[in-house]
Amino acid sequence: MDYKKKIIDGLVAHPLLTSLLVVDFVMLLFLARLPIFFSLIMLSGLVALAMFFGQKLALFKS
Repeated sequence: MDYKKKIIDGLVAHPLLTSLLVVDFVMLLFLARLPIFFSLIMLSGLVALAMFFGQKLALFKS
């Protein structure tokens, strides 16, 4: 249960980045007709945000 609280606290601490992550994910998931170059930029942004949150949350740190 501690992991859930840590994830929620980490996402609430960075509201702008959280909203960018959600919007980016939804656009890539539901808008199938994006231009390929724009899709690659959005995908790289999604990966960068995921790596940022992974580093900030550090869920599996001993």
